[in-house]
Parts: sequence; structure tokens; C-alpha cells
Amino acid sequence: MKFRRGLLPIAVLFLAGCAANPVTGKKELHMVSETQEIQIGQQQYAPGRQSQGGDYMTDAAPTQYVQQVGARLAAVADRPLPYEFVVLNNGELNAWALPGGKIAINRGLLMELNNEAELAAVLSHEIVHAAARHGAQQLEQGQLMQIGAAVATVAAGAYGGSDVGQMVGQGAMLGAQLLQAKYGRDDELEADTYGMQYMKRAGYDLQAAVSLQELFLRKFETGKGEDRGSSLFASHPPSAQRVAANKSTMMNLGGPGGDLGSDRYASAMAGLKKSAPAYAKADEALELARKKDFSAARSRVDEAIRLLPREARFHGLRGEIAMATKDPKAALGDFDKAQQLDPGYFKPIVQAGMAQYELGNKAAAEPLLTRSMQLLPTAPAAYYLGRLHEERNDTGEAVKLYKLAAGSQSQYGAEALSRLTRLDLPQNPQAYLAVQPQIDNQGRVWLTVGNRTTVPVTQVNIVVGVVDASGRMAYGPERVGTGRDVIPPQKAVNLQTSLGPFQSTEVLRFVKWQVEHAQVQ
Repeated sequence: MKFRRGLLPIAVLFLAGCAANPVTGKKELHMVSETQEIQIGQQQYAPGRQSQGGDYMTDAAPTQYVQQVGARLAAVADRPLPYEFVVLNNGELNAWALPGGKIAINRGLLMELNNEAELAAVLSHEIVHAAARHGAQQLEQGQLMQIGAAVATVAAGAYGGSDVGQMVGQGAMLGAQLLQAKYGRDDELEADTYGMQYMKRAGYDLQAAVSLQELFLRKFETGKGEDRGSSLFASHPPSAQRVAANKSTMMNLGGPGGDLGSDRYASAMAGLKKSAPAYAKADEALELARKKDFSAARSRVDEAIRLLPREARFHGLRGEIAMATKDPKAALGDFDKAQQLDPGYFKPIVQAGMAQYELGNKAAAEPLLTRSMQLLPTAPAAYYLGRLHEERNDTGEAVKLYKLAAGSQSQYGAEALSRLTRLDLPQNPQAYLAVQPQIDNQGRVWLTVGNRTTVPVTQVNIVVGVVDASGRMAYGPERVGTGRDVIPPQKAVNLQTSLGPFQSTEVLRFVKWQVEHAQVQ
């Protein structure tokens, strides 16, 4: 099974050329072509939406409306791109853009806006981030190219399950970094300024761009710690300077006046805003669940379901509460209902797979876990699929899956790492042991052998010798080992060799070793 999403070869990104920025007209060094920008956006748009709560499916009106407003603005943008707009089922105040024009806005932000012109201010700002190559520039500057890391963690969106939100795989990692990109001051001011130009061309009242920044600044200044640390404020920090800059831009472009679209906005968002009490109940349920008050949490989520029975996330949250109280059978019914209401969202699918596994229905669990990995690779799905492959003695596939999960900072990551070590250490002992040569006071070589794993290791055998300048063996080789002695997890032991005595520590550069054997106790 292969779950990694396609990732453009990094070497291909660096075919540099000098060109004018399509928005500002400034000369720039372009190392990511437009074709590559579009490909990156297309590759990362679906997993990015999954990781941020999934598409908002409860009411089609907000998405259709956002797409109409987005198309109106895209038509007057400086750069033609295959722009797409989607509403995400996430209560946080946020919006983001990927390279190539893939744009998302959260339902939480839509609930705070007052009119269509404020929505236009949000969308035009994000359009500029894509059109002016701000994400591509961060790729070019190496700010997002930490491809060597094993795992990226992205919030799973509304209603919990941080473990389920642990993303794995480098293909998912690039998208995670793009979504978490923090734009610099110049990029933010540029997106404000040119976004207001797009608003003007489309006929919107520029006062809305001012009131939008005032809203963000007010939310930031009066918000609690969690609110102040929201994704919007991290990636698009509000400031009095931005409010003043927008006022100045408005006057330079002819002052206030134009289309506010208050009635249109109220009509399109009526259903969404009417649902606010239901989401408030679900938020209360989540907070109670985090405090382990599962009875009260279930009561609150039941209230949310009575208010808005077609919201899949509420049923998913109810299932999570049942899983937390060790009732996978009841949870499975809730996860099935969530899938019926929103069949394209990864979270209830992986959770249903986990519930089926815990119930012993492993044949039913596997296709669910596999499907969830295709939507968004996660540590829980990789871990449980690894268990299934291990149980059928498919060790090679189990090792691959455990490696995917092992980097996650979650219970699944820890358990996957333990199982991975037990399966893989006998075949690849060198990968799990840290060996460092030392010289004692008599000039003899010792080896400090560290156990990097979370399990005890024993019967370690190491071949060691000293080579000359040409690389030929000059002393040794010989074998040293622990015998039946145990190296505890995250601990080290010293093994004495007969190599030496040597007059200088310079010889340490020429000590070579190979871990021949080790096994888990």
C-alpha cells in the first residue's frame, strides 16, 4: 500500500529565472515556475482542507456564495490562475491561500463578518498572497523546505482528537508548512494594498477593508490566550499600523463608497449564523471532554445534535466521547452517522476503523483505515494498519506503517515506535544503537553504546577495528558485546576492547565499527 501523496521533486523547483512579479511589477528571481505553483496547490489543497476540519457540508449556501464573491474578485486580479474557493468546517477565525490560487475560509470567520464587502476584503487579501507569489517566495527562500523532518502536526479542526490530527509523511508535510506559513510585514501590507485595489475594481466599498482590520485588532487585543494564538493572528498579525495603512489606501483610491452587500451577506449566511448556538454547545462539550467530564460532555453534544442534527461533526464528537469511555460499539454508530452526513471527511472514517478494530472486526477495520489514509495520512490509521499487517506476519509492510506513525507525538506514535523497534531492530540494529569510541587513561579503546529506543536491548555484538590512513585494517577487527546484560531504554553502557594502547586521541578518527547483532529483551 502506498499512501504518500505526490510531492514535486525538490531539485525541479530550483530552475531559476528572473521575471517581474505579476502583481507588483518588481524584478524577482523565480525558482518556482507558475506550472509548479499550480501543481503544488492542487496536490496540497485536498489534504490541507482535510487537516483543517474538512469542507463545510451542512449548508451549501455559504460555500456557493463565497465562490461567487471569489470569482468576482478573481476576474479583476492581476494574475489569471485557476482560483478555487471553499468554506471549511472550522470554528477558528482564519483564511488561507496555497500557491496557484487555492483559497479557503473558515465558517468561524464567516460568522464574524458583517457584509459582503468584508468578505471581499478577506478573499482579495488571500488572492494577492497567491497572485503575488508570496507562498512560492517562501519556498524559494528555503523557509518551508524542512523536508528532512519526519512528521508535521496540524490541527484536525473543530471538535477534538489531536491524536487523529497527527499528520505523517513528507508529502503531507509540505502542505502543513504552507498552511502554517507566517507572512512577513511587507507581504501583509502588500496583500492589504493590492487586495483593496481588487475590491475597488470589483465595485466594493473600501471602508470594509478598514472595518475588517479593526475587527481583527479588537479580537486580538481583547481575546484570551487561545484566541490570541489563533492561526489567523499567527499568519496574519493585526496591528494599528495595518488599520492606518488601509485608511490611507482607501483615501488614495477615492475614499469610502461602493457596494457593501449587507443584505446579500445576511441572506447567504442566515442558516450559518442561526446554527451558532449549536456550535457553542459542541464547543462546551469538547471543553468538558478535555476535563474528563464525559457525562456532561455527552449531554452538551446531544443538545447540539438536537439543534442541528445534520452536522456530521457533532455525531463524530459524540463517538469520540464514547471511545473515551471505552464503548466502541456505541461509538461506531455515531461514526457511521457522521460518515453518512459527510462521506468525504477522513476523521470519522479513521475513527470507525479504530472502533471496528477494538471490537475485533478486523476485516471491517482495514478498508476504513486504508480509505482514511488516502484522504489524510495519520498516525492512528498507520498504527492500526501496522497492527493488522503484523498480525498476518507481513513484517515488511508493518515496519513501513509503524515508521510512518512513529514520529507522531501521541500515544499512537509511542506505541508504533515500540512495535517498530521489536520488529526492525534485529534486522537493522545499527539504526537503533548509538556507538561512540572513547580512549581511557591507558590509551585503550572503549565503545560507549547507547540505546536510542524505548525498549530494553540485549545481546549486542559489535565488530570494531582501527584502520590506517588508506582505510586498511591496522588493528583488529575484534568482536565485543553485552552478552546477556541489558541496555535499558535511553541508557548507555561502555564496552572495553583490546585495541591499543595508543598515544593520542587522534586515533579515534580511525576507529570503525559495525553493529552485528542486537535483540529486544
